[in-house]
Amino acid sequence: MKKFLKISTLILVSAMMLAGCSKNAKKDYILATGGTGGTYYPFGGAIANIWNTKIENMNVTAQATGASAENLRLINKGEAEYAIVQNDVMDYAYNGTDLFAGEKLANIMTIGTLYPEVVQIAVSKDSGIKSVADFKGKRISVGDAGSGVEFNAKQIMEGYGLTFDDIKKSNLSFKESAEGIQNGTLDGCFVTAGVPNAALQELAFTAGLTLVPVGGEAAKKICQKYGYYTQTTIPGGTYKGTDDDTPALAIKATLAVSSKLDEQTVYQMTKALFENLDELATAHAKGKEVSAKAAVTGVSVPFHPGAKKYFKEIGLE
Repeated sequence: MKKFLKISTLILVSAMMLAGCSKNAKKDYILATGGTGGTYYPFGGAIANIWNTKIENMNVTAQATGASAENLRLINKGEAEYAIVQNDVMDYAYNGTDLFAGEKLANIMTIGTLYPEVVQIAVSKDSGIKSVADFKGKRISVGDAGSGVEFNAKQIMEGYGLTFDDIKKSNLSFKESAEGIQNGTLDGCFVTAGVPNAALQELAFTAGLTLVPVGGEAAKKICQKYGYYTQTTIPGGTYKGTDDDTPALAIKATLAVSSKLDEQTVYQMTKALFENLDELATAHAKGKEVSAKAAVTGVSVPFHPGAKKYFKEIGLE
């Protein structure tokens, strides 16, 4: 009997020790980003480093991926807990539309938006185009087929009463689009990217370009219909020969999270990120564009309760 009691006591003590260890065990998470040559991967690494150094027992790995659409599917399948994605693609995934037609992803939520990716509309200097309304009959590249850029182009043209049937549409990469304007086979193109964009910089230095504004009532109408857009400005001088500010629309790089994560963990991670933005800005140039105030704009997919708790705490929710 004594022997049995000793064994029982050992088992109980071991169980208590294991419970204590599990409470303090490292939490291992995946942050899905993008290709190693893009912005999302190094930016995600900077975010992961803040989490790993500011939160006890946290181990987040930034993983290279095929970017937004793949990232959202990884979260939905439980193969990643966090991801950097475009907020418009996230909206499509949550609602099962456009790129995700018939494929609703139920397990994704928002922590906050990060920095703008501007829908830049460039046209040749001799195209005569002053407004998106002038695109009728023109040769316009709207990005790769089925890409987020193509949907941006479709939605913005819709705001000016046009469809793809009204233009001579091409589906080209940013580099190919810039080359098309330079060699005269295109009149204009859509580029959704951070400002400045390398392909447009090169075009500005070689053949020159004109930026087409998206502002006023048309911009308001588009933003009202599609909640993931925000209004912004491309500063004068961004590209050679563009001296004046140009009103534009932007989508936002966004930090997505699994809805299955608990509130306290996501609260801690949201707090750690937005209270250490100086470190993020030092680690990556895009960090200078991130703020808590801006993080609650351009959000059309519900906040995770943990993120909502933090933003409410600082008076933003």
